[in-house]
Amino acid sequence: MKGTQAISVTLLMSFLVLATRGKDVRYRRQEEDSTQILTYQGVNKTIQMEDGDVYDCIDVYKQPGLNHPLLKDHKIQMKPSSIPVWMDTESFPSDSFSQAEPSIIECPTGIVPILRSNGSTTIATHNIDGLKNDMQWERAGLIYMGDLYGARASLNIWEPKVKGSQDSSAIWISIENRRGQQPDRVSAGLRVAPALSGDAFVRLHVAWFDGYSKKGCIDHSCPGYVQVHPHIGPGSRIQPSSVYGGDQRVADIQIFKEPKSNYWWVSYNNIAIGYWPGGLFEFIRYRGDLAFWGGQVEGPTASSKSPQMGSGHFASEGFRKAAFIRKIEIADDTVKFATPNRYMVEIGSSDQSKYTTGGFDISKDFGMTIYYGGPGSMRS
Repeated sequence: MKGTQAISVTLLMSFLVLATRGKDVRYRRQEEDSTQILTYQGVNKTIQMEDGDVYDCIDVYKQPGLNHPLLKDHKIQMKPSSIPVWMDTESFPSDSFSQAEPSIIECPTGIVPILRSNGSTTIATHNIDGLKNDMQWERAGLIYMGDLYGARASLNIWEPKVKGSQDSSAIWISIENRRGQQPDRVSAGLRVAPALSGDAFVRLHVAWFDGYSKKGCIDHSCPGYVQVHPHIGPGSRIQPSSVYGGDQRVADIQIFKEPKSNYWWVSYNNIAIGYWPGGLFEFIRYRGDLAFWGGQVEGPTASSKSPQMGSGHFASEGFRKAAFIRKIEIADDTVKFATPNRYMVEIGSSDQSKYTTGGFDISKDFGMTIYYGGPGSMRS
């Protein structure tokens, strides 16, 4: 009993450290920063979507991700040797929820889509350097502590309202290795980030932080992430989102480390879209030792004028009203996914007055489940 209590306390303290707390405390921002412009070459064609998004189709070997000095002679792996078997969403009760699809960009094979922002002919980026800017964070969700080689879940899709154009609100999965002074991290999920996309739509994003060089990036903001899928990529708009009291939409996101290559792959609805070569990192190249699933808000006013998280409603409101994450799983070194040990996870929030967690359950139909979220400072 004492051992279990000790683990619980350790998990909770780790969550609070991860989550930034307090109105007057600012923490170093690790996944977004001031805007830069990243130019590129090798545009094959330009596509304008019906929703107004503009994508440039770029030769896969001329994409900005390969400008990293460690990837100078990198040979791109177009797909993982195998994709971990994902759950059969069609087997869920028919009245529960359905998958939402990302924008499908019709780039040719061997070509990858790069989203333009605000009509620019170059990539609008948010170069992240944890040493330059102090930013506010809040988090609510679930963490697991222990060795792992992948994390995945079915994320309930919402478009939380974000007041400040520099703030963002994400539905997020992260894997970390905390061996260094600052952790290595790879992340993926859904985010409303006006400063990134110029709008308030929920979009697919990836992010990473290199603890050794103390630098983090999102999407194509700096080299390192290698895009391979010609039709789905970072920045893709996800629609439709869920309706309060009505239809619920989900997206299946997984991050996993392929044993043969040591690449960290990202997939959306069981489609592999890209990867980070393990050699980019000092610590997480071998394994992760902490995973997070939940909501994350960040920006210059994320604590003082907090945006909505999830549906904008507290966890206690439950299904169709509060945001949920279901089928939470971790992978072992053979990339076999399973439900985490319930005694090695903890749910919590950095500020219970703004965001809550609840509804923790493990069931045959939905696996490990939590509800989370809240209005932040945006109460009606």
